Order: sequence, then structure tokens, then C-alpha cells
Amino acid sequence: MTEFWALGFGGFLGATARYYLVHFTNRLLGSGFPYGTLAVNILGCFLLGFIATAAEDKFSISPVVRTFLTVGILGAFTTFSTFSYETIALVRAGNVAVAFANIFLSLAVGILAAYVGISVSKMI
Repeated sequence: MTEFWALGFGGFLGATARYYLVHFTNRLLGSGFPYGTLAVNILGCFLLGFIATAAEDKFSISPVVRTFLTVGILGAFTTFSTFSYETIALVRAGNVAVAFANIFLSLAVGILAAYVGISVSKMI
């Protein structure tokens, strides 16, 4: 049950941080390009890479704290960080073809799914 609350509270913090960072960045740099989303994705990728590696190599972090930081906060902050970290893990494990399949499917099918969702929504 502790992991459940860690996940929920982390998710609340991550989603809130994403919302404010996106709006702050867009106000600072303008809305002609999705700077806020880009900033969130890059920061989330850095933080997940740092935290996951530090937890494995440098520090002893409890499973509840890892869940709070990675799945909770960063999972709600950006799932792009998880995609990036898992893709690198595939490459490091020697599964380069699977990594490229993950990249292609995530981008191409994700964009297609968004398009289909938009199209279906307009038909209703």
C-alpha cells in the first residue's frame, strides 16, 4: 500500500511540474513551437537516466523511493523519458534491431494513432 501512495503522490507532483514548466517555457519562448513539451521531454530523459543509473550504480534506494521518483514523478512528468531509457537499455543489451523497431513503432504508430483519434473525434 505504501508503494501505491508513493506512486500516486509522485504522479501528482510530476503532472503538476509538467503543467507549470510547459506554460512557463511557452511564455518565455513563445508558442510557435512546442518548446515547453520539448523542455519537459529533455529534462525528463536526463532525470530518468540519472536517477536510474545512480540507483543501480551509486546509491541504495528503496523500491518505494524508486517508484516514487521514476514511475510516479517522472512517469507523470513525461513518458518520453521512459521510452528513451528503455530504448537505450535495448541497445546496451545488444538488441539494436528491437530498439529501432521500438523507435519506429512508437513514433510512426503513435502519430498515426493520434491522427486516427482526431479523425474519429471529428466524426462523432
